[in-house]
Amino acid sequence: MKLFTALILLFSCSVGASGSDASTHLDLTSSAVGYIALFIFVLAYTLVMLEEQLHLRKSKPVLLAAGLIWLLLGFAYSGAGQIDVAKSAIEHNLLEYAELMLFLLVAMTYIAAMEERRLFDALKAWIVSKGYDLRQLFWITGILSFFISPVADNLTTALLMCTVVMKIGGDNARFINIACVNIVVAANAGGAFSPFGDITTLMVWQAGIVEFGQFGALFIPSVVNYVIPAFIMSLFIPKEQPNVVQEFVEMKRGARRIVVLFLLTILTAVGFHGLVHFPPVIGMMMGLAYLQFFGFFLRKTLPNSLARKRAIAMAEKDEAALKRLGSVVPFDVFRRVSHAEWDTLLFFYGVVMCVGGLSLIGYLSMISNVMYLEWNPIWANVIVGLLSAVVDNIPVMFAVLTMSPDMSLGNWLLVTLTAGVGGSLLSLGSAAGVALMGQARGMYTFFGHLKWAPVILLGYAASILCHLWLNGGAF
Repeated sequence: MKLFTALILLFSCSVGASGSDASTHLDLTSSAVGYIALFIFVLAYTLVMLEEQLHLRKSKPVLLAAGLIWLLLGFAYSGAGQIDVAKSAIEHNLLEYAELMLFLLVAMTYIAAMEERRLFDALKAWIVSKGYDLRQLFWITGILSFFISPVADNLTTALLMCTVVMKIGGDNARFINIACVNIVVAANAGGAFSPFGDITTLMVWQAGIVEFGQFGALFIPSVVNYVIPAFIMSLFIPKEQPNVVQEFVEMKRGARRIVVLFLLTILTAVGFHGLVHFPPVIGMMMGLAYLQFFGFFLRKTLPNSLARKRAIAMAEKDEAALKRLGSVVPFDVFRRVSHAEWDTLLFFYGVVMCVGGLSLIGYLSMISNVMYLEWNPIWANVIVGLLSAVVDNIPVMFAVLTMSPDMSLGNWLLVTLTAGVGGSLLSLGSAAGVALMGQARGMYTFFGHLKWAPVILLGYAASILCHLWLNGGAF
């Protein structure tokens, strides 16, 4: 313990020498504190990238790293007599996280509620029952991924469509691999033109940099990003019928009304942001009340609903219906909240706090000066997209927002597009790809995705050129 205290005092001394003035942030980029903080972050993120191999949840290393980085900063700023500066910075980052976390929590709760009401199971059964061949199913799952992800987020959409593909493909590993690649590309592209489609687009919208309606300018570039690789990949899929067993899925009571409430919640969030200029999260939390009141209504009316259905089933002598009624449980909103992706939410906290700490040290200013002052911003934003294929797009986009470079609307839309779709280049580059490697283990693999990377890169380049051409006036 004495050794630790001595080291901290040593770091604080080196910090004091590097600070220019008591009213500004300290420049810690060349200090021991800065180097150790950078090492901690790199080590934590290496463990995140090895999540599948280590079976270590990605939230754990970044939570620890965030605490250690801010502990170092606390000692450093205390030693320099500027603890109020560090306190103000940590409170700012906590506020940023709280807004995004609550927003995501409501969205995840609605998705979990839809899943519990068997809405997605019914959609899956409907697709399987239509008797499409493999190539048609390739296009259907891809197009549905593209159009569902703007509302249901790319991770949930990818998992849903992968379930369909696994059910249809059976032991056809070649079809499952290429169909999963297609789903990842489609889900990421679909999420790029909607504030609800990906955490990166949500961050840009929450920051007030791009208005809700302005994301629509990315729709055609996103279509181009998906269609080009999808068309080339579809040529390698035979037109043969899959061997599948059809099943009937009955949605639970209230499933369709929950979809309507979710859309109303989105409109409420947009209204709060557009009409009174409050953070959209206030509207989302109000939307959670819609679901809570509807859950109350479902619980109160459940006995009468069961009695009516039981009478009909007995009159029709439908044993299957009677059995299903026996397994009905009341709808509970807080149980749906517990099913949210807490690992993702905690990972997001760790990333926000780590990047915020590195920003206070001064590293993001250094990077920003190189990328956005010495380079052309267009090339810088293209590189951001390529980086998001290796490093998760959440810390990459949060770093860009923290740098806050002076860019035109066109360039902000460009970095939103590239950070959103760049992760499709590798299976590890997006949450959708990582999740599908776990769900379709052994059939959808890193190298199975990698062999299609040149085709995906073609779509990536074409989408950027399309954006520069269509939205050139915004630059």
